[in-house]
Amino acid sequence: MKEALGLLILRIGAGGMMIPHGWSKLSKLISTGEFRFADPIGFGPEITLLFAIFSEFFCAILVLVGFKTRLATIPLIITMLIAALVVHGSDPWSKQEFPLLYAVAYLGIGLLGAGKYSLDNRFGNK
Repeated sequence: MKEALGLLILRIGAGGMMIPHGWSKLSKLISTGEFRFADPIGFGPEITLLFAIFSEFFCAILVLVGFKTRLATIPLIITMLIAALVVHGSDPWSKQEFPLLYAVAYLGIGLLGAGKYSLDNRFGNK
């Protein structure tokens, strides 16, 4: 019971706090149509922006509700590691700390699964 409640709180926190980051990118793209975005790993700004939106908005929603949770954490972990180690790689620890904390939270959720209070559990996705 405590573990299931802990996973629910972790999913709501880690998923819910990431959604506004993705929403801001998505709404800017919708309103301006611009693909101006950083290209830290050389895939091009368009692909990088779309991946960030997919990860930070759509995958974060999946984590929040606990649907396809383990799969949804993979893009989130990748995005947070790129943010911490590449984008902020030469910045002080204070800039790297938050994306690394998110990455650790998503890694934990990915390893443990969504828990009892999730759509994965409801529909038998283990």
